[in-house]
Amino acid sequence: MSAQEFFEEGELVAVLTTQPLDRTLDYKAPEGGCFLGAFVEVPLGPRKVLGVVWGPGKGDFDRSKVRSVIRKLEVPPMREEMRVFLGRVADYTLTPMPSMLRLATRAPGLGDPPSMRKIYRLGDRQPDRITDARTRVLEVLREYGGLAFTLKELAEQAGVTSSVVKGLVKQRVVREEDSPRDLPYPHLDPDLPGKELTEDQQDAVNKLQEGVRTEDYGTTLLKGVTGSGKTEVYLEAIAEVLRKGRQALVMLPEIALTAEFLTRVEARFGARPAEWHSGATMTERRRVWRMVGQGNAQLVVGARSALYLPFRNLGLVVVDEEHDTSYKQEDGVHYSARDMAVLRAAICGARVILASATPSLESWANAQAGKYGRLDLTSRFGDAVLPEMKPIDMRAEQMQPGTWISPSLRQAVHQRIERGEQSLLFINRRGYAPVTLCRACGEQIACDHCDARMVEHRFLKRLMCHQCGETKPMPEACPSCGVEGKLAPVGPGIERLAEEAEATFPDAEIEMLSSDLFGSARSLKAKIEEISEGNADIVIGTQLVAKGHNFPKLTLVGVIDADLSLHGADLRAAERTFQLMRQVAGRAGRADRPGQALLQTFQPEHPVIRAILSGDEEGFWRTEAAERQAAGVPPYGRMAGIVLSGPEAALVFDIGNAMARNDAPLREIGAQVFGPAPAPIARIRGRHRVRLLVKAPKAAPIQDAIARWIAPLQLKGDIRLTVDIDPQSFY
Repeated sequence: MSAQEFFEEGELVAVLTTQPLDRTLDYKAPEGGCFLGAFVEVPLGPRKVLGVVWGPGKGDFDRSKVRSVIRKLEVPPMREEMRVFLGRVADYTLTPMPSMLRLATRAPGLGDPPSMRKIYRLGDRQPDRITDARTRVLEVLREYGGLAFTLKELAEQAGVTSSVVKGLVKQRVVREEDSPRDLPYPHLDPDLPGKELTEDQQDAVNKLQEGVRTEDYGTTLLKGVTGSGKTEVYLEAIAEVLRKGRQALVMLPEIALTAEFLTRVEARFGARPAEWHSGATMTERRRVWRMVGQGNAQLVVGARSALYLPFRNLGLVVVDEEHDTSYKQEDGVHYSARDMAVLRAAICGARVILASATPSLESWANAQAGKYGRLDLTSRFGDAVLPEMKPIDMRAEQMQPGTWISPSLRQAVHQRIERGEQSLLFINRRGYAPVTLCRACGEQIACDHCDARMVEHRFLKRLMCHQCGETKPMPEACPSCGVEGKLAPVGPGIERLAEEAEATFPDAEIEMLSSDLFGSARSLKAKIEEISEGNADIVIGTQLVAKGHNFPKLTLVGVIDADLSLHGADLRAAERTFQLMRQVAGRAGRADRPGQALLQTFQPEHPVIRAILSGDEEGFWRTEAAERQAAGVPPYGRMAGIVLSGPEAALVFDIGNAMARNDAPLREIGAQVFGPAPAPIARIRGRHRVRLLVKAPKAAPIQDAIARWIAPLQLKGDIRLTVDIDPQSFY
């Protein structure tokens, strides 16, 4: 580091903290001085808070009142490229810098010194007696598959006191071990043999490895039909990154995908990589954060927040299933991890691989425009072939009232059961029924805190609001008119479909896959592994099942309601329906048995349904692109969503109307403001919500204009304003 990047003891430094302040704060450099980017602990009022040395102090007030940095943390300083990245994301998303710093320091115990510590794992003995508390401890240890816990973590996760754990240690049911804090991850060997590749896979590998060797930025869209072996291709690109001594990050859209992927990484490179997601223990998260910063973790597999880890020499970012909407964070900092991966790679000279069978229109358009490279894998790996896709015209089916599995689909499932194969019934609705209606007064049971209908979850015997999470017991009588026995479910959810399947196929082994049916990511992973091994005849799932899972014995996919998302107000309704149907259909026939996908639809002639069935993906994208271009909407225009919320609807609307009237900064760049209007879900957790939508030409400086537009606002009381650049949802 150069001399300018070091601050002598007592010299003024500007420290960015994680606290919600609108500026850096001046402190005196600590004993021994500190580098630019140093992680430090500083006093703020009576508290000690985490911060990063962001530059020289301003010195714009009485120096005698400036306090000193308490201490430097024993971690490498934040690299310049990371500081630039956080600043660029903040500017793009209009996010305060302290919020960005919180994203970059989401690991516990960063200030703890390296030392030995006690960790706890599952032992090999049985307890002398079983209690509920002991059972919970053992369940947690089994669920996390051998990962280590600290005493506090294990007790908290199991909901017990530390004495319960210590009692199990005495009986050697739980092992207590001394472990050095935060060990490096095992070495990954890129020169171990990989799988034999097809000709088009090898061609794609050659081009990706050639890009990696340049050590320059570049983004490639890796488009391959479901089951074409995209993972094997980008694992070979990772191998080249490891040979160059650089680090790689693979982002997955769903935690449940990591188990199978980690197994494939271990088979290819001889060891498991670092994991970063909500299913990892806090101990493991701290270890990942520290080892990534020291260069002692070559590969990280994680969720979108892994993008903010302090990589020392990042050479490749893979965004698997890049079209997936879960890459957009819609609370706190509103950012697209896919887009920010491209930004981060551009800053540090890394490559990006965006992998998908059904790319987002944004990525497709960037490839068409030459901004991204594009590689296509057109056939399935090995003996697998693409599934045959057929519609079931529901207008011609003889359906019994209160049923959703058509006779044609029923017959196809029976055939698979007889052959010892698996079937998947897909419906994109959680719970038992989306609406509970009183047949006496017509009232639909709504959430007390939101403008949303409560969803019946029959297995839990409760109603749940999918907006705020509020639950209440299923009532015997209508809350509105008080009449008993008249509450009826309307429409199917996954639980109601499972009930019908159990009645229709009484001898079949049926499993459900839905995110809200599992208490933890680990238990969901375990269930997916069981299904992959063939331990189910029929799988009933929500969109969770569309996310890249491999079920070798699955040969039939039945989509219960292919029309469900076709007619939303969302500008991406057609795109998302197309992606979801193609992804779900792709679960069938991934091994040596041919697959079939049957789509139940009342509109087999709808253009999107026709495109799904014909497989004319390029034709669909061209048509969709032309429509978006004509409308001037993303990816051919810019959009931003503004949501105002507060406890009083009238006050929120008044502010929205004032903003719409005073839109001069937006008109200067040729932007339009639509609204204010009640948000589609106009009340969440008791807060009234009003939306404004800004639409601007593609090249317009929308962030600067919005910043100037909202700067004069003085929001009083409990009024909140959120800005979402490039919104993915409009609720």
